[in-house]
Amino acid sequence: MAIFAAVETPHGVAGLRDLTSADLPAIVDYWLTSTEEYFALLGIDRQKLGSEDDIRKRFSTAIRTGDPAQPTISLAITLDERLVGYTLFVRRTDDVNYSHWHIIVPDLRAKGLSTALYPHRIKAYFDVAPITRLIHQTRTRNLGVNRMLDKFFPVAETKVVDQPDGVALPGEFHIRYVSRQDIPRIFSRAEELRAASTAKRRHAAVEPGS
Repeated sequence: MAIFAAVETPHGVAGLRDLTSADLPAIVDYWLTSTEEYFALLGIDRQKLGSEDDIRKRFSTAIRTGDPAQPTISLAITLDERLVGYTLFVRRTDDVNYSHWHIIVPDLRAKGLSTALYPHRIKAYFDVAPITRLIHQTRTRNLGVNRMLDKFFPVAETKVVDQPDGVALPGEFHIRYVSRQDIPRIFSRAEELRAASTAKRRHAAVEPGS
């Protein structure tokens, strides 16, 4: 099992590693027990999502095998080694590839874990598959995800997509493009964000006594 990242955050050590069969029950449970309101925000097509068995099979076949031609690869997102989410890489062609990521523990959403792991997640996709470009396809109303991506890439275009990737319903999406050459800049940007966040926390810590 490969470990792709271990990043210190205010909430613990955020990690990115290979998905294993032991992770599958938690992911299946996430999809089976999430609320209708949450599904509506994400714009999930329940017919595409399928049954409990369909979900389990989808992620079983995404456990990384080492084959560079593997069409889907899932990685586990952890916090202090506890599974708290996952990312799914979907390979289509050399320059048409997609990624999806979900924090499956509601209390840990909007805590900065996705931002902290973003550079490592993108590098992992390019490391495990011989691709030249990744496409971010995010629903416009999903403000949290778009705010995170705005820190790294501007929106290239916004359009209605009739057949979005994954289990999403048709709708309006922001489109962003990431190339292999972007990886060093993504890491540099992450360092800037980390430095700004550290400075902000230090300022907040001394301000009450000033």
